[in-house]
Amino acid sequence: MKTLYFWLLTAGLLLGAAGPSRAQRRKAPLPLPPGAPMQMARIELELDPSTSEAHAQPMPADSSVVVLLGRPRSPFGSQVLYAFQQYDRDLRLRTERAIDVPSEYSFVRLCAEPRIAYALFRSTDRAGRLLVAAYDARGGRALTQVFETKMVRDVVELKALDGGHLFATVTLADGLHLTALLLDVATGRLQFLSTVYEPVPTQLSFVANAAAGRAEYVLSQTNGRKSRLLLKHLTDRGQLVSSEYVQAESERSLITAQLSPPQDTTARLLTGTYSLRDPQYAQGLFATDLSAGPGRRPPLRFYDFRRLKHFFDYLNPARLARFERRAERRTARAQGPQRWHYRLLLHELLPQADGGYVLAAEVYTPRYRSSPYYSSSYYGYGRGLGYGGYPFDYPGGYNAYGQPRSLDGYQTTQVVVCGFDRAGTLLWDNTYVLEDVQRRDLEETVRLLPLPDGRLALAYLRDEELHYKVVNRAETAPNDLAVPLFTPPAGSPEKVVDSGPADLLPWFGTRFVASGYQRIRRPGRPDRDVFFLNAVAF
Repeated sequence: MKTLYFWLLTAGLLLGAAGPSRAQRRKAPLPLPPGAPMQMARIELELDPSTSEAHAQPMPADSSVVVLLGRPRSPFGSQVLYAFQQYDRDLRLRTERAIDVPSEYSFVRLCAEPRIAYALFRSTDRAGRLLVAAYDARGGRALTQVFETKMVRDVVELKALDGGHLFATVTLADGLHLTALLLDVATGRLQFLSTVYEPVPTQLSFVANAAAGRAEYVLSQTNGRKSRLLLKHLTDRGQLVSSEYVQAESERSLITAQLSPPQDTTARLLTGTYSLRDPQYAQGLFATDLSAGPGRRPPLRFYDFRRLKHFFDYLNPARLARFERRAERRTARAQGPQRWHYRLLLHELLPQADGGYVLAAEVYTPRYRSSPYYSSSYYGYGRGLGYGGYPFDYPGGYNAYGQPRSLDGYQTTQVVVCGFDRAGTLLWDNTYVLEDVQRRDLEETVRLLPLPDGRLALAYLRDEELHYKVVNRAETAPNDLAVPLFTPPAGSPEKVVDSGPADLLPWFGTRFVASGYQRIRRPGRPDRDVFFLNAVAF
């Protein structure tokens, strides 16, 4: 017995010397990285994600946040009561205004002009019927307007201009074409823009500014072998002013592009991606200045991914060394350029204080499945869109057993950030390498926020953490910085055990606003579900 006691005592001492238990280590807060963003405010709304919905829209003009809130009318009913809530810069409730949304409608998108937030709903009973709810953040008033489009199947993109005009990129009922729709919320008039009518899956980008009276679309056109871009210049009322083609004279094809904001009337920078053979795979970036007009503009500038200093930062040292050796062999043999298989999702161009622009592009890979069932998590996936953001499945071919594959979301591996001058000269590049980021829909994952000293804050939400990187032109910086989005008081046993759909949006100054659902565990008590808003300042 003494021998057994001795060994048990010795084992206990050894286990104690090995350090704290896993539970104890989990409770110890991790130190924040130097210069980490600060959480200035947080609110929690007790909402069940299975019966409610909430969507945040920052209003930078007055430093407020508008939340569209949908709550069940009764515990066992299916009817949802919608309301706009407005919070100030410290996330204190300022106003709540109910809106009348009949039960036939489901929420689609939020957008805003400087002082008015818009929520778009689509009827589930009658095809083509849309409802727009508008909230005046200055006066606290709200109104709704119904539009009978008859031909709209889905809304791909929505942007607001001053004066209550909404530009919507929509797919039509045939599922084969997309077009643009102009909605006048004040009068209820709608207008299909016949100048924008393209087959799916045309890639499209759009910039507009009511003060400049300009709206411009960039459309991709392809014959399956080579692609070009078509630029259409419209007034803010939808009338076509001019159109022009942009294409490469060499074997290169232009895949998609972004145009500088129209409020800058002294420059028209067009930058995007190009390919060498397959129009869906990007070989690099291109840029050009369109301000001189057709026939007088300088030639396109092309930047192969290999010319970028940081593009391949996502490779580990061993893979990068092998890549460099292969590239050197190709150069020594005078072979043609390496053909890449990258797909990029472009962000809008971000103006810089020096007069140039920053382009951010997310590198993504489609994922396919052979099973007819999708996996799910606690909060589900939400609306599903197909390749290019449109509502159909991109044909994924067949697996090794001859079974057809269908699209099952996207994986984003990195974000390429490039600085251009007004003429399209590449000044610097950088890369933000992401952790395992998978999404059901093809949409922006990382958000950008310019800082007063010229740096850029890049951030995204994953689980219950905000991951970020601060980019100072081409300088190397860590890719693994993160801060928690839930920080209970010292000694509190509460912790986040599940996170649902979350979003992060630039707000004002150096602030982001984070929002989403979380399930918080309380020992000895039932878990609580909350919708949160976090003000995060860099």
